[in-house]
Amino acid sequence: AAPMPPRRRRWPAYLLAAAVVLAVVTAARAQDYSNGDDEEEKPKPQLKAQEACNGAFLSYTFIERTKEFPHLKNATAQAYAFKAQATVLNTMTTDLKAWQMFVGFQQKEILVSVSGAVLLDGTDFPANVSGGVTFAGYPMADLLNSIDTAGDLTQIQVQMDITGTQFGVKPPGKPMPKTIKLTNPGYRCPAPTHKDSVMFVCCVKDPKFKAKKANSTRYLPRQKADLTIAYDVLTSYGNKYIAQVTIDNWSPMSRLDNWNLTWEWKRGEFIEKMRGAYTLLKEGPACVYSPAASYYKDFDFTPVYNCEKRPIIVDLPPDREKDNDVGNLPFCCKNGTLLPPIMDESKSRAIFQLTVFKMPPDLNRTALYPPSNWKITGKLNPHYVCRQPIRVSPMEFPDGSGLMSTTPAVASWQVACNITRPKKRASKCCVSFSAYYNDSTVPCNTCACGCGNDTATCDPDAHPVLLPSEAMLVPFDNRTAKARAWAKIKHWRVPNPMPCGDNCGVSINWHVMNNYKSGWSVRMTIFNWQDYTFKNWFAAVKMGEHYGGYENVYSFNGTRLDAPFNNTIFMQALPGLEFLEPITDGRTSAYPRLPGKQQSVISFKKKDVPNINIPKGGGFPKRVYFDGEECALPHKLPSSARRRAGAPSLLQAVTGVVLVMIVALVDSSCL
Repeated sequence: AAPMPPRRRRWPAYLLAAAVVLAVVTAARAQDYSNGDDEEEKPKPQLKAQEACNGAFLSYTFIERTKEFPHLKNATAQAYAFKAQATVLNTMTTDLKAWQMFVGFQQKEILVSVSGAVLLDGTDFPANVSGGVTFAGYPMADLLNSIDTAGDLTQIQVQMDITGTQFGVKPPGKPMPKTIKLTNPGYRCPAPTHKDSVMFVCCVKDPKFKAKKANSTRYLPRQKADLTIAYDVLTSYGNKYIAQVTIDNWSPMSRLDNWNLTWEWKRGEFIEKMRGAYTLLKEGPACVYSPAASYYKDFDFTPVYNCEKRPIIVDLPPDREKDNDVGNLPFCCKNGTLLPPIMDESKSRAIFQLTVFKMPPDLNRTALYPPSNWKITGKLNPHYVCRQPIRVSPMEFPDGSGLMSTTPAVASWQVACNITRPKKRASKCCVSFSAYYNDSTVPCNTCACGCGNDTATCDPDAHPVLLPSEAMLVPFDNRTAKARAWAKIKHWRVPNPMPCGDNCGVSINWHVMNNYKSGWSVRMTIFNWQDYTFKNWFAAVKMGEHYGGYENVYSFNGTRLDAPFNNTIFMQALPGLEFLEPITDGRTSAYPRLPGKQQSVISFKKKDVPNINIPKGGGFPKRVYFDGEECALPHKLPSSARRRAGAPSLLQAVTGVVLVMIVALVDSSCL
């Protein structure tokens, strides 16, 4: 018999499984060892253009959106909640200081929150950014370079998570911005590349940009502005620091009365105590309900000044100037008055100090962050837009011992604030025009300072009606009868309803008095319609081509201003007349209230402006200011076509007298 073949030995199943696992692990280890000597593979950049960029690489990515209530059939009116992400990456060999990124939103966007940045103009959320917005870095204002950080993305790149609302672009459309760019001076950005839901651009240094003298320190140079605020840390401890705030008014055309200063704490800080100023809300006991109380459990919050995220800070009155507890600081305690330096340099600065407690994780001496979103306002003053604080070289202070040495601050930041022109119907003062060649006065514009809510009985869109000159001396509520009587004399149609008033607390009448061969003159009258006394007031007028003929101001103290306020006459009260009195009651209840007023004649010569045409409007200013606020000018000038031609007829004179008497009786009955 043939021999039987040897029987094949079978391995148990568990031994086969173990062998397979061992083979896989061995292969994996072999693969690891084989790559150990090779260069580690780097992650690919999100966008290929990023590799070729030697500057600042900006990107904007639309992520998602959902329909908001109410749900509408009109697609252009439908609101969508959206999320997006923007990044700024420094790909240069130098640091990018105080980066600023502009995003040209164009779909009526309203931003609700942004991480990693703040709005440059300090606007609060929710913020309407339909015309575009500029972001500034916070808390990381500077982006370091890759060489000094070994390519650490957390130091060379900032990522902003944006949440908001947009209108009008329904899916599958992508609501992308019009453009993105770096707004730092000295950089040039081409048109961005747009691919689906991503937009990116590489901004490079402009070789034609002539930079100022290089700063020898690693800090940014101090900025020039109408008003600057310095935030200097004088002393730093582990969980708190002492800071000094200095407000400087640099513009000859700006001032503040009863200033209110506010900012936003971003890291849970609170104010323990202050000198030179105080918070409007002193909420010490209420601080036990704040987030700070959960950390400082054994801390007595009773004497604490304020735990608000947005405290409102005001100046102390003069009687606290020498108070050892809350005052006794230079330039403090002026009741919130900041005058232009042209009037009084000692009153153009304000200083106060505060002790600030910090929260985790900032519990070390060098973890210092200034507040953001600064705002400053006054009684009847210009509107300031303040940028975000920038880190500057530490301020140096005179040594307290009286020696010639100086002591630098631990850290310093600067906030630059500039005056903006008031928006339509948002002024705080207005101007009326009149002239010798027309017996009617062009009053202030309708709703020049806002309409308020009282538009049920007047027309907020109607042009103001011309008035007789005496009507400018009474409040608007007492002018209706005079306006109707004057229109009847002139045979003018009276609108129904009548135009709304100007609603301005201060008005200025500019009256061209005469025009003779060698010169001409005007009378300027300032009316105060408020129950408020203006102390150390000032006014200014910007003239046109006829500025060169300015000769003198007789009842005010007049001064010519230099650049950048060319062709401008600055006027302030003479000694003893610094107060513009408030409105007062008439002699009896039958008489209208009387405004406080001051006036002066201003003379001009024609020697340097021989071609000026006064009857055609050459005698009126281009801009008028009161206490730094730009006043709203009328939309038209007095017409020389209605100039007086000889004496009025007897019938006109008698009719005028009778109508004036009727107006007086009507006004008396109305009162």
